[in-house]
Amino acid sequence: MKLSARNTLPGTIRKIEMGAVNAQVTIEVAAGINVVSIITVDAVENLSLAEGKRAYAVIKASSVMVGVDS
Repeated sequence: MKLSARNTLPGTIRKIEMGAVNAQVTIEVAAGINVVSIITVDAVENLSLAEGKRAYAVIKASSVMVGVDS
């Protein structure tokens, strides 16, 4: 797999919550660290995603915001 995105985090799918059109996919990228993505149900099926399967969280963003507690 080759991607232009710089942030590719390997992990394990921990949960898939299917909706009518979209699904919420939770990927554990490190112990206790999860990345959650909303993708289409078609994408879940086309990628054969399942809980416990290895997958990548691929993050492509033009900006990253930073915040602090005041």
